[in-house]
Amino acid sequence: MPSGPERLAAANRAGPAARAPESRTPAAPEPPWHAVPAEEAMRALDTGPGGLGEDEAARRASAFGPNRLPQRRRAGPLRVFVRQFGDPLIYILLAAAVASVGMGDAGDAVFILAVLLLNAAIGGYQEWKAETGAEALRRIVRVRAVVERGGARREVDGEDLVPGDVVHVGSGVAVPADVRLVAARELRVDESLLTGESVPVAKRADAAVDAGAGLGDRATMLHAGSVVLAGRGTGVVCRTGGRTELGGVALSLGGAEQAPPLVLRLRAFSRRVAVVVVATAALLGCVLLLRGEAPAQVLLLAVALAVSAIPEGLPVAITVALSVASNRMARRNVIVRLLPAVEGLGACTLVASDKTGTLTANRLTVARLWVPGLGEVEAGGSPAGAAAAPVRGLAATGALCNEATLHRATDGSVAATGDTVDAAFLVWADGMGLGREALLPRHPQFGAIAYEAERRYAASFNRHDGRVLAHVKGAADAVLPMCGGADAAAVRRAETGLAQQGYRVLALASGEVGEDAARRGDPAALARLRFLGLAGLIDPIRPEVPEAVARCRAAGVDVRIVTGDHPATGLAIARRLGLASDADRGVTGAELAAAGDGRARAGLVHGARVFARVEPAQKTEIVQALQGAGHFVAVTGDGVNDAPALRAAHIGVAMGRSGSDVARGAADLVLADDNFASIVAGIEEGRVAYDNVRKVVWMAVATGAAEILLIALAVLLGLPLPLTAVQLLWLNLVTNGLQDVALAFERGEPGVLDRPPRPPDEPLFDRRMVEQTVLAGATIGGVGFAAFWWMVEVAAMPVEEARNLLLLLMVLFENLQVLGSRSETRSVFRVPLAANPFVVIAVVAAQAVHVMAMHAPGLSGVLEIAPVAPAAWLSLLPLAASVVLVGEAYKRLRRRRPVPGGG
Repeated sequence: MPSGPERLAAANRAGPAARAPESRTPAAPEPPWHAVPAEEAMRALDTGPGGLGEDEAARRASAFGPNRLPQRRRAGPLRVFVRQFGDPLIYILLAAAVASVGMGDAGDAVFILAVLLLNAAIGGYQEWKAETGAEALRRIVRVRAVVERGGARREVDGEDLVPGDVVHVGSGVAVPADVRLVAARELRVDESLLTGESVPVAKRADAAVDAGAGLGDRATMLHAGSVVLAGRGTGVVCRTGGRTELGGVALSLGGAEQAPPLVLRLRAFSRRVAVVVVATAALLGCVLLLRGEAPAQVLLLAVALAVSAIPEGLPVAITVALSVASNRMARRNVIVRLLPAVEGLGACTLVASDKTGTLTANRLTVARLWVPGLGEVEAGGSPAGAAAAPVRGLAATGALCNEATLHRATDGSVAATGDTVDAAFLVWADGMGLGREALLPRHPQFGAIAYEAERRYAASFNRHDGRVLAHVKGAADAVLPMCGGADAAAVRRAETGLAQQGYRVLALASGEVGEDAARRGDPAALARLRFLGLAGLIDPIRPEVPEAVARCRAAGVDVRIVTGDHPATGLAIARRLGLASDADRGVTGAELAAAGDGRARAGLVHGARVFARVEPAQKTEIVQALQGAGHFVAVTGDGVNDAPALRAAHIGVAMGRSGSDVARGAADLVLADDNFASIVAGIEEGRVAYDNVRKVVWMAVATGAAEILLIALAVLLGLPLPLTAVQLLWLNLVTNGLQDVALAFERGEPGVLDRPPRPPDEPLFDRRMVEQTVLAGATIGGVGFAAFWWMVEVAAMPVEEARNLLLLLMVLFENLQVLGSRSETRSVFRVPLAANPFVVIAVVAAQAVHVMAMHAPGLSGVLEIAPVAPAAWLSLLPLAASVVLVGEAYKRLRRRRPVPGGG
């Protein structure tokens, strides 16, 4: 019969690890380790104070596998490359290439395949070079651990830990697994990487914890990925690898990623193009067959239509547009990890932001004071007048009753390490000119009472001119009983007021005590002290954030706060940023869990401005609920706890400096300067990128539609094909191939941030795009066909000569169309050429290349073209200008009378 640990192995083994034979036995349900007594946990894991023997540890290592987080299997290079061809537009192009080979038009096939291969290579490279979040998670737990093995203490690699190992932790140690404490002394842990809460968490082995307690309230547990700030502890490993809380995050990163908005729109566009091409080819093919045309000729027409209708250079042009925007974003501190996500921020309608380290500095600061007789005062700066003495007394007590260490940089700045509360007081007192290193020589410490969670205060005993004074800081209800003459009711009212503003409130007191009791660190000595006041500590808002949030909201982008911190703190931050009113209240993770699934939860999520005390899985659920409500959601974050939500969102935005590798690996974009304000720059550049994509598509599809119309009219009216398949391919190459890419370099138009975000369900081809594409295509195709008809039917010009002139006319048409495509709203004459010199270069290059082809002996023969006299060139120019005139008339008319439902 397998033992308890062997049955537990089946539940504790993570991911794809091979199962040991004993795992076939049904595993007993895993107990809630944080809620069971330490002795019961030790018995369940079949271990003792001396830890495991070497043989037993080796056996369990074989059964459980290494203490390593699950790694998502990455696709091989070949699979990534092949995956780039999974799109309807690609299928049609491949079919056209195959048909071209069958008809002997190898040049068409080679060009199409070259474009497809280039596009697949670019997409595959972008996908392959991206790091995975699970790999970064693995690096977090590669630590060393001090364990008891066979009754002896030794250091082992964190990967060698197994359930049942007894481990020792101390200040500065990274916790290597999930550990149930069996003993703890003054133990405080930083769990911000998992919970998002910046305040250290006190841990006790004997704390009473409910089985349903949230991650941030499990005082008896140490979790993998957290860091010990102070104190010492001993515990038994109860979960390793993928079963740890950190492992749960890693497993959640293995799901399918949410496709960025641009990809969704281009997929819809591809399907529409496929339908139009197939329907048009089938209709014209039927007409030709009914007229008695040979099937081979019908196939040739289908190939020609496929070549003309599908803009072969569009994938590359869009890739260039996104790359240009990516470089512009990088100059504004927004690093793009996944290219299709470039325009994602411009599409988002809501930013769900982490609080700690994103909106705030992730650094506790003494910001507000309450002093008896003075009331509330600001803590910053040097006090003057009547406030000077009592405020300096508060600062001195905060600096002397302190275990943090101050560091001075060469530039004069200061920072402190240690407990974040102590660090905040140390930095504040130093700014008041009361540095601890200056106070201690004058007031040496010879006794102290360290902070413990049960006590809820700390004390330092220092000599002051022959007297011994106690300096105390802690919770107000713990410090007040030590003080005589304090107005307890007034203090409690002040404490409540500060707490409602989001401050963490500590009370400070000092007074003379007996030297013997002080030397012993006797708590009984703390009596008849003088109450000095209250200090409100808060993780301050980054200075640039208020303006950034205001600009987001002005751009029509809603902002919500999702944090693992206390609801009052989250709401206080939201109110200071103008995101919540006094009437708003935060929604906690417990409330979300109680609401269950369905309308109740959706209602909570829809109406809340702040989500507090939420766990990683709940952050993901919030994001998904917001997406279900119709939002395109961007999520910002920096910790491990943010990674699942970053991956689930349409656009994940991680912090580059303070963010964890996990968050950066799960995100689409990374803010290099950790500046929330850079999100606004990202939104602006994202909208510009989407505008440029629309311009490229407008140009490419309008000219493709013109070519379809040109051929269709000729077929329906019984004329010869106006252009051969090779000529159509050449036209696309010398015009679209150059000019589409040039449009990708357009700069942003005025007021790009003044308009609301696009509706999430808006198709790429909205009403405006359809209208302007139809107008441009009809003008080019209609005027081009009329010219061809006149040359063949009226002027009796040979078909080859007429095609030569028509091809030149089409080049001119598309040269002028690219100028009109530079803006969907502004006149072509109001968009300066100097703003995008690439367009000028592309137009000149297209003309020059075509003229060179006319004179090139070999190429001119393949294309069936010949040199054209300057007079003939000039005579075609007014015809080509018609597309500009029509476009200008449309823009003017639309400005006067916007079309309902337009884009």
